[in-house]
Amino acid sequence: MVLLPSLGRPATDFDALVCSLRGAGREALALDLPGVEGVPAGDDGDDLHDLAASVAGRIAPLGGEVHLVGHAFGNRVARCLAADRPDLVGSLILLGCGGKYPGDPEARRALADCFTEEAGTPEHRAAVATAFFAPTSEVPPSWEVGWWPEAAEVQRRATERTPVAEWWVPPASLPVLALVGEDDRISPVPNAADLVDRVGERGHLEVIPRAGHALLPEQPEQVAGAVLSFLAPVDP
Repeated sequence: MVLLPSLGRPATDFDALVCSLRGAGREALALDLPGVEGVPAGDDGDDLHDLAASVAGRIAPLGGEVHLVGHAFGNRVARCLAADRPDLVGSLILLGCGGKYPGDPEARRALADCFTEEAGTPEHRAAVATAFFAPTSEVPPSWEVGWWPEAAEVQRRATERTPVAEWWVPPASLPVLALVGEDDRISPVPNAADLVDRVGERGHLEVIPRAGHALLPEQPEQVAGAVLSFLAPVDP
């Protein structure tokens, strides 16, 4: 299993999920995307296909197919990789998947502020809470740090350069799990519902209560349980 994190965020966001997956006997590897934690940022002209190719170059040596997990922005890279290199992907697990139906304006402004406000300040904490967390959730210390503005800018530009139609619907026969927080204001539920409707019987949608766009630190047990349940018939 290969896991790809959110916009400008580190692979350590997946620590709890990786532990759960390994505890269930799954091999799991979370990768930083270009521009994060020393991974080369790539070219300013990169699009999602280029970012997907950089991930493919790190996956290919593992041999065979992987179950690809993408959180938020990582879901776009995962779906683009599945479209460009279906030989590498056995299934798609998408957390907080968006790209077609935009979030509300306040949440989008808060997302931008996550990368401009100084980490550790009340203003930054408020921006993170608005963009990523449900009203019932607390912002954990791990989400008060780990923001990579330069990486986020490269990733934003890559998204803008890539038509949604080129990565929205995964290749035929690929099993897809879409997990979305009930209170996700950045990638609201209609995004995941549209995707699952398009892929038909091979698609599965699960809405996680008391969770926003962050999902992973908000409801770790529910997320891990949904992922493992999905994998059981796909790859026993």
